[in-house]
Amino acid sequence: MPLPDIQDRVAQACAAADRSPAEVTLIAVSKVQPPDRVEAVLKAGHRIFGENRVQEAQGKWPAWMDIYQGVELHLLGPLQSNKARSAMELFHAIHSLDRPKLARRLADMAQEIGRCPDLFIQINTGEEDQKAGIPPSEADTFIREARAMDLPIMGLMCIPPVEDTPSLHFALLAKIAARNGLTGLSMGMSADFEEAIAFGATHIRVGSAIFGERVPQAT
Repeated sequence: MPLPDIQDRVAQACAAADRSPAEVTLIAVSKVQPPDRVEAVLKAGHRIFGENRVQEAQGKWPAWMDIYQGVELHLLGPLQSNKARSAMELFHAIHSLDRPKLARRLADMAQEIGRCPDLFIQINTGEEDQKAGIPPSEADTFIREARAMDLPIMGLMCIPPVEDTPSLHFALLAKIAARNGLTGLSMGMSADFEEAIAFGATHIRVGSAIFGERVPQAT
């Protein structure tokens, strides 16, 4: 199974960066993966997983959570405001807080249900029109507004443009986090997680390197 190999690479990257592996949370991105692949990783003892869609996660994770104790589920993909309640009830962390309307919705729901998952603000470090996230120039203001709503802002998240050098975006995210007193950095995927660790990543999102290539959903 690739999981031990990835864990070894994480440990090696941490050693190279003079960091402890305990500082880095490995999120196994299980979106659109066949159940047998996910269960193999569960049986191997891993308990931290990431999903992109609330509805997909609802369809498979409650049953697994009954069988495998201690599962921690992270929402990595875009969150529609009308799915806020479902997301807050199922996920332990949401990495895609990306707009004021969603922040207000989460704050209202947190008051209603009495709890809120850990939140990461998605920063559109590449300022790509087609990608969600707060522009870097507006990040400080949005972080301040979200905190004023008593939301548990744990850190920032980014997805670098595929054609860019990832380190530029990791460095930018780390800089924005540092000046706002945030320690959580959700950055780095299968192809670049070691580089992300060198730039201070606390949460890395690894899918295909653990599970194999994703299986497309039927349309």
